[in-house]
Amino acid sequence: MYFKQIAVEGMGCLSYLIGCPMAKVACVVDPKRDVQTYIDLARKNDMQITHVFETHVHADHVSGNMELKSRTGAKIHFMEDSPVTFDHETVREGDVFEFGNAKLEMMKTPGHTPHSMSILVTDRSRGEDPWLVLTGDCMFVGDVGRPDLAGAELIDEQVDNLYQSLYRKLGHLPDSLEIFPAHGEGSLCGKGMSAKSSSTIGFEKRNNPVLNLDETAFKENFAASFPERPKSFTHIINTNKSGPPLLERCPISRDLSPAQVKTRIEAGATVLDARDTAAFGGVHIPDSINIGLAKQTANWIGMVIEPAAELVLVVPDEEAYEAMSTHLHRIGYDNIAGYLYGGIAAWQEAGYPLRHLWQISAETLKGKIAGNHHRLVDVRTPAEWQMGHVDGAIHLPLTELLKGNVDFPKNEEIIAMCGIGYRGNIAASFLEGLGFEHVHSLAGGMKAWLNAGYDVVD
Repeated sequence: MYFKQIAVEGMGCLSYLIGCPMAKVACVVDPKRDVQTYIDLARKNDMQITHVFETHVHADHVSGNMELKSRTGAKIHFMEDSPVTFDHETVREGDVFEFGNAKLEMMKTPGHTPHSMSILVTDRSRGEDPWLVLTGDCMFVGDVGRPDLAGAELIDEQVDNLYQSLYRKLGHLPDSLEIFPAHGEGSLCGKGMSAKSSSTIGFEKRNNPVLNLDETAFKENFAASFPERPKSFTHIINTNKSGPPLLERCPISRDLSPAQVKTRIEAGATVLDARDTAAFGGVHIPDSINIGLAKQTANWIGMVIEPAAELVLVVPDEEAYEAMSTHLHRIGYDNIAGYLYGGIAAWQEAGYPLRHLWQISAETLKGKIAGNHHRLVDVRTPAEWQMGHVDGAIHLPLTELLKGNVDFPKNEEIIAMCGIGYRGNIAASFLEGLGFEHVHSLAGGMKAWLNAGYDVVD
């Protein structure tokens, strides 16, 4: 049996290529939208991809199922009654598919969504007992799937489904069985996932805190808050239900002159500046949003930018443009008009308006604190804040700030800070777009503050 886990760094998406080189057939489970990886691996191992299995309708990334169908002719499979409206095959509890020595058996495990499934995998070249289980978004390493994405009206039913799936179904599988989930660290489909991308049923039963609760405590656990739901989730769910458009049908991306960019901005386009914090701070197009290329770029885009927005990118080079376009396509942000040809220098030379977002040093911030001429806004998570923060800072997590409920005078000096400066710049550029006139960010964030030898309070 051939088995390969494919990870999307930052987003925490995990997908799988399973097959048999001797039989020359393979399937893909929960594919990402950019599917060349699966095609290259299948070709390298002399296999043809014939089936695609989706453990559920995904909320955090656009599926590559239609891309694979278009390029390989593979059939797409969902659990029965899944709310998808495009052509697909239905599977049921207990259905078995064989790909040479690889045997896949379908298990219905609702809870994350009403129609989620897991897949038992057996390598018949080694034995007749299942070797591993693909748990989708039901059981993670160190966590379990969030049950709130189907809607508030179904939350009680979903929590009960999740308990039954975890404790009565997956929990009754052999302790030695390996688990491979659809998500890992960095995903917004859970809130405490391990950096390790696989585990065993027995280890999770002993060490996963959510799997050591009685039914009442389990349900009380899910009465607490869930991770923030990005703007992109509803758009992604609807896209995956109706069938993702092929990437070749997305708007043709192209280089844009400064005049073309200006025209698109005036028509309502959003400028996404993917340069680093220092470059953006030095000079940028007014009202642009700074989200640099990093591990969790896609997650932050989904928090900040409306999915239907027409996007113009400001990037340091074409390689960065291609990389950012891939991040955007993965979460269904397909309306990319193009990028500013010649970069910000071309915009400057055209004589168009510019803004600055000054990066201040830890030393400068220390002086401002002594003079009390500032409002320092710490946008880190509650856990980071509790580990230590600058005395006098205001805690406003970035996910809350991005909702736009910012009750500060717009003519007041505001300094945004985070861990290393990345989220601080997102916050500061967002505040600029809201009309705040004097916004800075702390260069290097809390790391720079501590390295400068300054104290924190808890």
